[in-house]
Amino acid sequence: MREAMDPWTFIAASYAIGVGATVAMIGWSLLSMRRAEKRRDDARKR
Repeated sequence: MREAMDPWTFIAASYAIGVGATVAMIGWSLLSMRRAEKRRDDARKR
């Protein structure tokens, strides 16, 4: 019986964290971009 730690658990977790953080940053950037465009459009209407 082997008692070494299985590295694949950590590899899968790091990929999940990386993909999750990337998706969160894309969403945050999209929302920020839409807010900035709305502020620009509002400033042009004045």
